[in-house]
Amino acid sequence: MARPRDSFEITPDIVLRAYSIGLFPMAESADDPTLFWVDPIERGVFPLGGLIVSKRLARTVRSDRLEIRIDCDFDAVVAACGSSAPDRRNTWINDRIRRLYGALFHMGHVHTVETYLDGVLAGGLYGVAIGAAFFGESMFHRARDASKVALVHLVARLRVGGFRLLDTQFVTPHLASLGAVAVKRAAYHRMLDAAIRSEADFEAWPKHARITGAEALAAVAAEDLKRG
Repeated sequence: MARPRDSFEITPDIVLRAYSIGLFPMAESADDPTLFWVDPIERGVFPLGGLIVSKRLARTVRSDRLEIRIDCDFDAVVAACGSSAPDRRNTWINDRIRRLYGALFHMGHVHTVETYLDGVLAGGLYGVAIGAAFFGESMFHRARDASKVALVHLVARLRVGGFRLLDTQFVTPHLASLGAVAVKRAAYHRMLDAAIRSEADFEAWPKHARITGAEALAAVAAEDLKRG
């Protein structure tokens, strides 16, 4: 459900407050300067213990062919997420979104997981962290499995850090194939409230530590990690 609310200045603090009550901002297109608030009837979430990792993807993650970096190049990640691609002609990431999330990045509420192939950015994702909730915003890839590998490392990091909720906004066939599910709005708001009131640590694994694919896969598969 969209709620146009562009009659006042939207600040980073307003964006954080919106997330905490179940709303997130979008634009109709990259060229549209206005924003509107969205509160879907059904919300996409990744159960943090339910990520589906195929054998082929696990081999790619374990090979460490793709180097993982955290919070190293927000501008490049959001620019890539906002670019058109063969499977994504249009994007909702306009200049206001880039500025708002750039400010939130510098405030420590937005994080990126980046994958590099031979030193070149090949894929990644970004999202917003509040309490023990992580709100995935967008992802991209320029090499096979580059965004999926980033997602595996994100889920591992969230599990190790005690997060309780990984929001995906909507469920697409691609996300569903990786384990995302749709939950009704009322159920999502209960999950959100519990997560927002809890504490988590995105840097339980230090940002500059080298986390191997084997370590990430072990964290994703672990049954006994503390979940907050």
